Amino acid sequence: MEDATSRSARRLSLPRLTVRPRDAWFLTLAALVVVLDQLSKWLIRQTVARGDAWPDPSWPLRIVHYRNTGAAFGILQNAGPLLVVTSLIGMAAILVYLFNPGFAHPLMRAGLALMFGGAVGNLIDRLFNGNVVDFLQVPHWPAFNVADSAISIGVVLLIWAMLREPSKAAPASS
Repeated sequence: MEDATSRSARRLSLPRLTVRPRDAWFLTLAALVVVLDQLSKWLIRQTVARGDAWPDPSWPLRIVHYRNTGAAFGILQNAGPLLVVTSLIGMAAILVYLFNPGFAHPLMRAGLALMFGGAVGNLIDRLFNGNVVDFLQVPHWPAFNVADSAISIGVVLLIWAMLREPSKAAPASS
């Protein structure tokens, strides 16, 4: 005879997760972003002193070593806990959309994968270092990193795919 505890545990068990090939592709792309982001930040921490830049300011792309305790463009400085929570919420939303059939277009999925990988990369920095290493700088633009680039490219891909995707609500013409 089954007791109440085992019946309760059985009812609360999570459904079995099956990774489809398109999900594996999404996870691989997101993992690649995280690896490239973390490796590049580690290299900067090891080779460029904080505050230093290379080459001289006449170059259009410079390698710098800044620590950012805020969000993009330096906003919300020293708001680490808020940024961690919003990152987790954003990552959860991306996963919800990943499993939404309406987001099956490959460009949408690629955009979501880039955004997810970028969010994970910056979240790792916030959790373990209390800040994010930014190291790429172009004229008239704040320093950024691989994760920031992946998030930005992912947003552009997602918007582009959504604008190009024919409306499913549009009636068929006869």
